[in-house]
Amino acid sequence: MNLNLPNRITLARLAIAIVFFVLLAQFTVTQPNPLLLDVCITLFIIAAATDWLDGYLARKHNQVTAMGRVLDPFVDKVLVCGTFVFLAGASFRTAGGIQTTGVHPWMVVVILGRELLVTGLRGFSESRGVSFGANHIGKAKMVLQSIAAPVLMFFVAHVDHWPTWAALAWVKPALVWATVLVTALSMLPYVIQSRHILAKADIA
Repeated sequence: MNLNLPNRITLARLAIAIVFFVLLAQFTVTQPNPLLLDVCITLFIIAAATDWLDGYLARKHNQVTAMGRVLDPFVDKVLVCGTFVFLAGASFRTAGGIQTTGVHPWMVVVILGRELLVTGLRGFSESRGVSFGANHIGKAKMVLQSIAAPVLMFFVAHVDHWPTWAALAWVKPALVWATVLVTALSMLPYVIQSRHILAKADIA
């Protein structure tokens, strides 16, 4: 394995993600611990920031490797998809059954489904020698997801309990729905891009 600096940063992001999930699993809204969520938010932001850093360093120093091309998107998906699984889980549900994050299981299915589909299409296309890099809407999706997750946690930890911030209640559902919508739409360019490749494969 080529453990250059970008790949080491990616592995560090995976380690941060593991610690993040261990801590996030300790949180429950029935016995809230805002400080715990603040630590989780900080870890998530650090992990998300290293996603940009390792890619930048790999391109700048021409250190793009096969390992990095596999490991980097894998860690990204573990971090983001895993976070939304938690946000839709019972830990963020009140005793009355209200999901405090506004994230519901079917939304997580959309997010996971998109990632599985695009990963499958990318793997098939690149096995045929066709480049399948991230497009602009795919990058926007990642940015939006990376913003939504910590903001939703911050709302649960603090804003939902501040009466003076009640006017911001619309932010949470708007952010959730925007994330789901952009995530769903972001798969369309990949489907269109790979359609002719799949058609040629059927003919062959």
